[in-house]
Amino acid sequence: MSDEDRHHKIAQAAHIIQGARHLVAFTGAGISTDSGIPDFRSDSSGLWKRTDIDPLEVASLFGFRQNPGAFYKWVKPLATTILEAKPNDAHHSLAQLEVRGTLKAVITQNIDMLHTRAGNSTIFELHGHMRQTTCIRCYAVFDGVPILEQFLQDGLVPHCQHCGGVLKPNVILFGEQLPVRELRDAQDATKKCDVMLVIGSSLEVAPANQLPIVAKRNHAKLVIINLEETHLDHMADVVIHARAAQVLPQILAHLQDV
Repeated sequence: MSDEDRHHKIAQAAHIIQGARHLVAFTGAGISTDSGIPDFRSDSSGLWKRTDIDPLEVASLFGFRQNPGAFYKWVKPLATTILEAKPNDAHHSLAQLEVRGTLKAVITQNIDMLHTRAGNSTIFELHGHMRQTTCIRCYAVFDGVPILEQFLQDGLVPHCQHCGGVLKPNVILFGEQLPVRELRDAQDATKKCDVMLVIGSSLEVAPANQLPIVAKRNHAKLVIINLEETHLDHMADVVIHARAAQVLPQILAHLQDV
């Protein structure tokens, strides 16, 4: 994409967002790569590309119940990165759009909590988060950050202080349903929106990847910002193949000039 073409598309996206009455953002791993958090699919850093571990085994609910130690060993580098990560310019741009009153909600596939840290308040985390952990035996809920920090120090699988059961971060593993309330609220926000801004998602993971389709079928405009092509590019009103941390501040700058 030439600089001139990118500038034109950024102006187009800004024009669409400027006219939005109910803007909703849908974000995936690509919005957080500039915060140092690897995505799941890229050849260079994708978590699914590792050959030493089968993530479908260690990151499934069945696998967790059978061998929680393997899950915690696999997730340790990611947990370390998430706890140390800070929101990047893309996250901050979405927070500023909320302050302007333009952005009504963020629907995210990410578990890194960076939208919260950036300042967004209405966030639907479809794949869970790491701010809490739950005992798989008695279902007691605990603050997840200190538990993860303790695990990173001693390497021991965390257990419930009440019943001794294993503690599981409140992230959605393979074999688990998406949180019902979060999914319902995300669907409601999707049906209300007149513009959906898709950022950093490959749109390959169901059922979350159906939300942009629902938005489009409800006559919303669709803007996709992602490094790689997606199978919904042909449906979008504007497609920008670039890093979100570069593009979103430029879109915001256009809005501020209006």
